[in-house]
Amino acid sequence: MADVESIPPAAEVEEEPLITTLDIFLFSLLVGLLTYWFFSRNKPQELPAMRPIPTVVTPMRETSFIEKMKKTSRNVVVFYGSQTGTAEAFATRLAKDAQRYGLKGMPADPEEYDMSELSRLTEVENCLAVFCMATYGEGDPTDNAQDFYDWLQAADDSLEGVNYAVFGLGNKTYEHFNAMGKYVDRRLAELGGKRVFELGLGDDDGNLEEDFLSWKELFWPAVCELLGVDATGEDCCVRQFELVTHTDTNMNQVFTGEMSRLKSYQTQRSPFDAKNPFLATVTANRKLNKGGSRHLMHLELDISGSKLRYDAGDHVAVYPTNDAALVDRLGEVLGVDLDTVFSLNNLDEESNKKHPFPCPTTYRTALTHYLDITSPPRTNVLYELAQYATDPQQQDMMRKMASVAAEGKALYQSWVLAAQRHILAVLEDISSLRPPVDHLCELLPRLQPRYYSIASSAKVHPTSVHICCVVVEYSTSTGRTNKGVATTWLRNKVPTDNGHPPLVPLYVRKSQFRLPFKASTPVVMIGPGTGIAPFMGFLQERAWQKEQGKDVGETVLYYGCRHRNEDFLYQEELEEFERMGVLTQLNVAFSRDQEHKVYVQHLMKQNKKHLWRLIHTQNAHLYVCGDARNMARDVQSALHQAAEEVGGLTHSQAVDYFKRLMTKGRYSQDVWS
Repeated sequence: MADVESIPPAAEVEEEPLITTLDIFLFSLLVGLLTYWFFSRNKPQELPAMRPIPTVVTPMRETSFIEKMKKTSRNVVVFYGSQTGTAEAFATRLAKDAQRYGLKGMPADPEEYDMSELSRLTEVENCLAVFCMATYGEGDPTDNAQDFYDWLQAADDSLEGVNYAVFGLGNKTYEHFNAMGKYVDRRLAELGGKRVFELGLGDDDGNLEEDFLSWKELFWPAVCELLGVDATGEDCCVRQFELVTHTDTNMNQVFTGEMSRLKSYQTQRSPFDAKNPFLATVTANRKLNKGGSRHLMHLELDISGSKLRYDAGDHVAVYPTNDAALVDRLGEVLGVDLDTVFSLNNLDEESNKKHPFPCPTTYRTALTHYLDITSPPRTNVLYELAQYATDPQQQDMMRKMASVAAEGKALYQSWVLAAQRHILAVLEDISSLRPPVDHLCELLPRLQPRYYSIASSAKVHPTSVHICCVVVEYSTSTGRTNKGVATTWLRNKVPTDNGHPPLVPLYVRKSQFRLPFKASTPVVMIGPGTGIAPFMGFLQERAWQKEQGKDVGETVLYYGCRHRNEDFLYQEELEEFERMGVLTQLNVAFSRDQEHKVYVQHLMKQNKKHLWRLIHTQNAHLYVCGDARNMARDVQSALHQAAEEVGGLTHSQAVDYFKRLMTKGRYSQDVWS
């Protein structure tokens, strides 16, 4: 068929070779690759060159005050237990005074040193240790003296040959007046120390500055006699810090109000404490009173994400700022550019305290965030500033007020304290006084946090802290209006919808003011005015316990205010607690709604039988919050009267009875003067 392909016979087909050229090529390639892998597989692989990381060595803080004293030729060390800065200021003044007698002193924070080295003080020739110890709360040590206190309690070291003296800072309105100063003085003697001068007891309810000056006036002659040195009799104004003005500074490296770490308010990192406060958002700020001239307010602060924990009865510390108008006026009077960036550097290179406050910063920031410009200046501040008064009579007046003479003390009392002059008022009324602003910044004390009893329970409000306070504002004899730093500042922290929520730097301080462990234990709460604050937290917690099905004991409140229709704080909440059965008895004293004033102690006396039954028979816990000077004492008298008239105790037995309740933790006070 023409269309059929012709196929040759089989004998005529050529036979293909077994291995082709392509096979040989592929085989050779495979062998080559295997050979390369075999000889190169164990060859060490070179790593890319790495730039060596420099090792940063952080210098360790010197914890041996003995070695530091030897290294710097110091022979007087002044330790301080300070909560508000006053004891620290006194310690610094004593250390500075030492040079008048040919001695070299150093102030020292016991928290920063190994206090078990006290026995080694005998290694330093002509040595003396002074202790300026404040008492906090109900006879407690200050935060920075807690470890020292714990060591003293357990110590069995011999302090034979150790010279010491103690000045205590306290307040006679408190039950445990100067407890810390008395304890340190007694304990050091028990361990064999040599008391070189009598214990000084400063009373902040009177005139703490005068108490300190009177003690100091006799203290130094005793030291001179002990150490065989002579006093020059001349006070000296030696600067502790030197001024450095920064003209070309990166503003990102300038402190703007942070307590310790630069930019800590921009990048918040826990844990939050006194040196690292948390910026809480104000979510509520409402006026509590319906009338009257005062402004009482309730604030709620959001602590979400802070990991801060609190219990009902704890305190919240807030860091306020000074009134901008006062700061501007200070700048105007001193003729200074408040936006100048500066640092104050310690002239003592061995000191742990490199700056009096965070530096570098501006004068505006220092006077706004770091310095107390509203308290009456102390006598040492007046003395050092006197050199800048160009009018001889005004200079003499300032130096007289800083003296220990009776006439000088009286003048300071009347012109500064009674007239309630702050540093701006002093500058305005002493026209020739125009000190350098940097020296003024060196001398003024630090602006301290303000503590408020927390008015909420974390069981009910775990992510917010509530505050109840009254705005402080009063007129002085010079015609000025003085305003409370913190309350005026808080009053203006009003939530808005503008995208810039008001912020409050804060931290929580633990307290011993606690509800009983057993919910069934009865409680009696006494808190007139803003003293109601912690009891709002207590009542919220008792209501929560009741909701959890717990057996909640009798809960009695004695509250007081001026007028039912004006300042009955939390009236709706308290009446609701009463309706729920959480508050079993609500006793309210309206002091000015009738001709004769009625206070909480009067209601307590009317209910003395019920009160004594709760306390003595049912083991109730007692709580008092508010004014220490009058209210707390009057309440205690009412309790003594109940014990005597119902319980049949003598007066001395009644006093001892309630002291034992305090020791057992059944009678707690959260009071202020």
